[in-house]
Amino acid sequence: MPSGACCGNSANNHHTIHVTTKESSMSQTIQTNVHVSGMTCGHCVSSVSEELESLNGVENVAVDLNPGGLSTVTITSTQQLSPSEIGEAVAEAGYLVVANEA
Repeated sequence: MPSGACCGNSANNHHTIHVTTKESSMSQTIQTNVHVSGMTCGHCVSSVSEELESLNGVENVAVDLNPGGLSTVTITSTQQLSPSEIGEAVAEAGYLVVANEA
């Protein structure tokens, strides 16, 4: 079980992410927006950011924290990130990922 969960979140809490990707042809970077529920504090932000920043090609991670709601995480990378590698990084921070299939 990942040890990064914080703020009194129990192991039974489920956190959901939804992934959208937007490619910028001018800067040759890709922005991927991830909506994460359950993040409540700076430690949550740091944990998720640290794991995402360790992914190959990631240049920047910005988090718009919305305690008690959906927080928006914007990942700027030089290559396409798969939903599974994003999900694994978020899981490593202590969150469970639920796929959003359209």
